[in-house]
Amino acid sequence: MNLNGKVAIVTGASRGIGRQAAIQLAQSGVKVAVNYSSNKAKADEVVQFIEQFGGQAVAIRADVSKVNEVEAMFSETIEKFGRIDILVNNAAIMECKAIADVTEEMFDRHFAINVKGTYFACQQAMEHMGNGGTIINFSTSVSGAMLPTYSVYAATKGAVEQLTRQLAKEFSSKDIVINCIAPGQVSTELFLNGKSQELIDSFSRMNAFGRLGEPEDIANAIELLVSDKARWITGQTIRINGGFN
Repeated sequence: MNLNGKVAIVTGASRGIGRQAAIQLAQSGVKVAVNYSSNKAKADEVVQFIEQFGGQAVAIRADVSKVNEVEAMFSETIEKFGRIDILVNNAAIMECKAIADVTEEMFDRHFAINVKGTYFACQQAMEHMGNGGTIINFSTSVSGAMLPTYSVYAATKGAVEQLTRQLAKEFSSKDIVINCIAPGQVSTELFLNGKSQELIDSFSRMNAFGRLGEPEDIANAIELLVSDKARWITGQTIRINGGFN
């Protein structure tokens, strides 16, 4: 995809899907703000990797659960690159527990990062993004299944699907498209953390190809959805999951 000259913010871009999305967007000519919350070294590695092939990127720290830090992230991106055309709301947490073990703190933190962070980044995009921009939010294919211990995480992603749909017409006033992608099980630190090999293998068998997805599988879809070839798609949730069922 030729996206030369565009500017993107990718939240949670120091690792996993966010990292791969930032790299592939940069390879397509996008200047990228690589957002991170705590791991500056990993974010700097992403920036250095992008710069090695001639791309442009900057690492920007922001905890997306804090609105003032989201605002500062947008201001710093504009100060560095002059504009914002693409927002990829990738930052999220996932902790899986049975309902009896869910604490108020865990519940609130999931909604603060996964929902509040996405919503107020969208609010900043409405203010600062020029006409013709693109927003990609993140849900999960788990929301179409019934899996024990996923209740809090899936609830946050269901909220993200709804805010994406409800915001589509508001963003159309600036010719901005907004969509939500719902990956299946992807081989990332976020997904693999705390899971036994037996459980990972069982998830692998739940899609048509018998393997976990890779970050590239999701980043490829992001590239398509932020390109001009996808301008007639908005307010949608798109399952990118290898036929997960």
